This record gives sequence, C-alpha cells and structure tokens, in this order.
Amino acid sequence: MSTTDTTISGGRELDDLLKTLPVKMEKNIMRAAIRAGAAVMREEVRERVPRKSGALAKSVRITTKAKKGEITASVKAGNRTAFYAQMVEFGTRPHIIKAKAGGALDVSGNPFREVQHPGIRARPFMRPAAEAAFVKSIDAVKAKVRERLTNAGINTPAPVPVDPQE
Repeated sequence: MSTTDTTISGGRELDDLLKTLPVKMEKNIMRAAIRAGAAVMREEVRERVPRKSGALAKSVRITTKAKKGEITASVKAGNRTAFYAQMVEFGTRPHIIKAKAGGALDVSGNPFREVQHPGIRARPFMRPAAEAAFVKSIDAVKAKVRERLTNAGINTPAPVPVDPQE
C-alpha cells in the first residue's frame, strides 16, 4: 500500500476562528475539508493507475481518522483483489517462485517446482498523482471549510493564495 503524508501550515486566522467553534463542529468541518482534499487526490490517482482489469483503480479509496485533535486522510490503493498495488508502484526484483509442498506451478500447461520470475519495472502512480493534484487538493480543502462555515452562518475572509513550496 502506498501513502503520502502532507502537512499544511499557515492559516492562523482560520485556526483562531475554528477554536471559537464547538469541538464537535470543528472536527466535523475539518474532517469534511480534509476528505474533500483527499477526494481530489483519489481522482488523480484513479486517472494515473495502470489498467489491465480495472481492479487496481477500483481499489483506490479514502480513509479518515481523528485522534487527539488531529484529523488525517489517506488515499490508499490495493485490497484483497488488487493486492499488487505496491508491486506496480515500486516494481519488483527478479525472484524465484516455489510451489507449495507437494504441489506444482502450472506454466502453459507444464508443471514446475519453481520458476524464475524476471521482476517488473516500477510504474509509479501514487506519488506523481499526489504531486500533480497538490494545489487543487489544498484549494478543495479551503473551499470546503468556507462552504461549511458559511452554511453555519459564519462569515469567512477571502481565500489566501497557497504557495505549494511551503
């Protein structure tokens, strides 16, 4: 499974404003905002994932977690069906595949006790997607926070441009 963590710094005014809200409301607003940013990343990953059966693209999902006042969202690829996400992202070295005890490997109708796998080249899709969608993701977070605060009847200041190098 591939993950990339990003920390967003700045926004003291927003942080001060959120601190005046009830804790549950702040948590819900930030969870929704972080999830909105992760959704942008998820769509970029799905566009870039190499496709054969489509199972890997279908396995791309978002998880969120709130613990000790910190909210995180992760975009993950891979599941029981598409267990090979990490192998696609990073590639594999040449290696030997051995049959289970008392069994055999079937290669083109011929039984073998072991075979030499040549490995596969890396075809990164997570990291390039994260880099490509970074600014759009931050914009989605800001937009969701503004939307939720506006819906709660709280006037929000105009958006401040984000420097992706921060």
